[in-house]
Amino acid sequence: MHSIIRAFAALSLLCCVAFGAKAQSGNYDVFVPISKYISQGNADALSAWFSDNLDITVLSKGGNSSKVQAKQILHSFFSLHTPRAFEITYTAGRANMKYALGNLNAGGETYLVTIFVYCSENKNQIQQFKIERVQ
Repeated sequence: MHSIIRAFAALSLLCCVAFGAKAQSGNYDVFVPISKYISQGNADALSAWFSDNLDITVLSKGGNSSKVQAKQILHSFFSLHTPRAFEITYTAGRANMKYALGNLNAGGETYLVTIFVYCSENKNQIQQFKIERVQ
């Protein structure tokens, strides 16, 4: 599964380079506050960035969830796997969509976190959030 994610990340990078997209546009990096809340294990603050409905997968379980359900899923994960550190390792994006991969050290294990954020002029919302155990 990890090799599929790496292949997807490589393909995303190639697509972004081919279409002239930049990793971050403008001065605002949407992943700074999101990263902070992940590293703190703060599901409440992180959920403020969720769209009303989003695709959330944690340890191979999940799917389309409401904002409230997604917050509960992350709250459960963070209570069992206390975050120690989180670092964004890769970002890409286009005009209205940003993508990031990061490594989460939590509960003595390492997890790969994938985040898709829809960006508009007045709002940034997480559309997809995934946490996978690194094998």
